[in-house]
Amino acid sequence: MIRDDELIERGAEIFRGLGHPSRLFIVSRLGESREMCVGELTEMIGDDVSTVSRHLNVLRTAGIVKSEKRANRVFYRIALPCVFEFLACVAKSLEPKGVGNG
Repeated sequence: MIRDDELIERGAEIFRGLGHPSRLFIVSRLGESREMCVGELTEMIGDDVSTVSRHLNVLRTAGIVKSEKRANRVFYRIALPCVFEFLACVAKSLEPKGVGNG
């Protein structure tokens, strides 16, 4: 059985991993694709390769993405698909609230 302190620490680790706009962007783009390499993500984000690689390392350390090296390229894919439930929750919070919806 999972202890509460383990659950809280793991949750905090995941939230720390998601705690930057570029990392959330990476996760959302990986959700639209099966996998992507660093170069593709770098082009989309517009940062340098080393910065994107650091963001990917944070996501990998948090267990949110997995990496696989093939020849001279590293490909990333989502390892924690439930993260999209969180992003859906965030999207829902942005929807305009109608009269009487709180």
